[in-house]
Amino acid sequence: MASPQPQPCDSMAARGRSRKRTVGLAIYGVVAALVVGGAVFTSSRSAADAELRSKLTLIAPAGAGGGWDTFAREQQQALRSNGIVNSVQVVNVPGAAGTIGLGQFSTMHGESSTLMATGTVMLGGIQLNDSPVGMDDVRPLARLADDYDAIVVPADSPMNSIDDLIAEWKKDPREFPFTGGSIGSIDHLVMAQLALEAGIDASQTTYIPNTSGGEALQTVFSDTAKAAISGYNEFADQIEAGRVKALAISAPQRLEGIDVPTLLEEGYDVQMSNWRGMVAAPGTSDEDYEELLSIITEMSQTAEWEDALARNQWDNTFMVGEEFEEFIAAEEEEVAEILEGLDL
Repeated sequence: MASPQPQPCDSMAARGRSRKRTVGLAIYGVVAALVVGGAVFTSSRSAADAELRSKLTLIAPAGAGGGWDTFAREQQQALRSNGIVNSVQVVNVPGAAGTIGLGQFSTMHGESSTLMATGTVMLGGIQLNDSPVGMDDVRPLARLADDYDAIVVPADSPMNSIDDLIAEWKKDPREFPFTGGSIGSIDHLVMAQLALEAGIDASQTTYIPNTSGGEALQTVFSDTAKAAISGYNEFADQIEAGRVKALAISAPQRLEGIDVPTLLEEGYDVQMSNWRGMVAAPGTSDEDYEELLSIITEMSQTAEWEDALARNQWDNTFMVGEEFEEFIAAEEEEVAEILEGLDL
């Protein structure tokens, strides 16, 4: 007896089961590939994150002992103490208001494990030195702190207020030299703004640049300059020791615990902060940039950093992202306007 022939419905069912197995295997293959690919990506990303948290280099574009150097080393201590980054080294690259360091840093394309300090002083240096590189050649990361300038005179000076200083300055600007940081630094800019407010031609005033507040004080003590301008914390010890008198400070309001009037209080519309921040190298990938931002954010929230802010009389002005980029653009315009008045 002949075997019965398969019915059409049985054949279609078999073919359907076959197609389902084929499609199922194909889907399994795609899912497996995605899982494996995702694992590879995650592994690669984790490795990159681990590398950044293993070792970082912070460039201070100034000499040892100055403001940028202190700023970088305070970060170094906070990062190490809290285990945020295992090894952190600070490298000094001084010169030309930070633009020597900026020039070198701009060539470090894609070197994510290196960051550089920046701030008001560098913006002035870029313009005054006709620097071929600028802030557009790096990746702004975060603004971390601001400090403010104090104007001081020797303790035995007959000047006891900023009005006294203005009166003496007006008599003969060329014979009333100021001293402070580099040409185009915040110290120089504060002097220029004060001159504008007082009706004095800043370009006619002698300005003696130095590399630190300590050197500026020596210039005043030797009677080579009549007044010195620098960050308050660089003068604090000498003010407390009674060797110099602080006549005014460039802050928007009095600093806590410091009995020094602001220039605004004294009737002069001069308010300028020496902001300090960090930038990442050009060519830093978006993934590495986000990890660096996480590292800096963690550091800014540590007890060690809070202590550094208090000890150095720095204001916590943490700012990142588009807001920070817009801030830099506005600062560049303001610095350019002030420098134009100096006719340098």
